[in-house]
Amino acid sequence: MQKTVLIFGLIAGSIVSAVMLTAVALCSDTAHMEYGMIIGYTSMIVAFSFVFVGTKNYRDKYNQGIISFGKAFQVGILISLVASTLYVVSWLIDFYVFIPDFMDVYEAQALTKARADGATEAEIAKQVSDMATYKEMYKSPFGVILLTYIEILPVALLATLISSFSLKRKVKTETV
Repeated sequence: MQKTVLIFGLIAGSIVSAVMLTAVALCSDTAHMEYGMIIGYTSMIVAFSFVFVGTKNYRDKYNQGIISFGKAFQVGILISLVASTLYVVSWLIDFYVFIPDFMDVYEAQALTKARADGATEAEIAKQVSDMATYKEMYKSPFGVILLTYIEILPVALLATLISSFSLKRKVKTETV
């Protein structure tokens, strides 16, 4: 199981990390940041398709075509954790080395968008307050790690649940 988890976790993590690094490089100005988020979440969905592929590979190649929901979930969540950790490490390097002003740029983009969308002064004040909280969290590596995991893990968990439900098999099916 370890080999499957590492191989597919590293593939998924490499995909989501490479796309994230590219999107940040191309979309880091306030005018294009929204596109970076769309690209990022789309790449997460693509990358986490390897949770399905890895779990299926484990079921068919190492488990004689049989897998319970629990075992499929275990394989999938471990693949997801490897991929997510690679993503977090990539973001830490990108953030601290290349874009330490990310939160200021992100805040400016979010407020510009809110004003353009016709947000009230109360809504903008709330957003400023929320951004101040995030900026405070981003002052420590632990805060950056926590927020980055919170960004990717829901997508990973969803992919793991879908894969586990769709791949569970109690008896081996015969191939003709």
